[in-house]
Amino acid sequence: MVDEQLHARGIRDAAVLEAMKTIPREAFLPVDLAHAAYRDTPLPIGDGQTISQPYVVALMASALCLRPGDRALEIGTGSGYAAAILSLVAGQVYTVERNPRLATEAEERFHALGLSNIALRCGDGSLGWPDAAPFEGIMVSASGPRVPPELREQLTVGGRLVIPVAHRRQQRLSCVRRLADDEFRERDLGPVRFVPLVGAGGWPVTEAVRV
Repeated sequence: MVDEQLHARGIRDAAVLEAMKTIPREAFLPVDLAHAAYRDTPLPIGDGQTISQPYVVALMASALCLRPGDRALEIGTGSGYAAAILSLVAGQVYTVERNPRLATEAEERFHALGLSNIALRCGDGSLGWPDAAPFEGIMVSASGPRVPPELREQLTVGGRLVIPVAHRRQQRLSCVRRLADDEFRERDLGPVRFVPLVGAGGWPVTEAVRV
């Protein structure tokens, strides 16, 4: 997976590549899908949610440019796989999941793997985690109609936010860097496909079903 799907496609962040080698992806999947764990494709984890393909997880994690002592926030815990990857790259990871079942299962996986530097909260991730801010990196594993201003404001100066944003039925992965208190720079990392970001800073539930 690391050699053929990640490094060969341009992922060069050594810490991210090592994390992808170390974290067992099959541990974050239903038992009947464990055989497909290392395919470069998203896979269902129940309740209409998915675990992202390995390349996209690596691309997003690399774009954050995290260092060992950094604090990272992930929105949309899902299975917990992306948060687990970040936990081997950053110093402390905070992750928010709105689905109670997924949150409970992810927390059990973190405990089983001994990932003690991950804090998980069940709630509206589109508003971030203000009490733990600021963060050097924020990864949003769901697509919103825009970059939530609440998440921008939880970045440190120099920090990066990676989020899929929907544009006319197409999603583009955006990387936002905070250059100063009131200055941000945004760059496009290409097309992606994610489940909707539901919440006050994302899609209302009634609109999310149509995204």
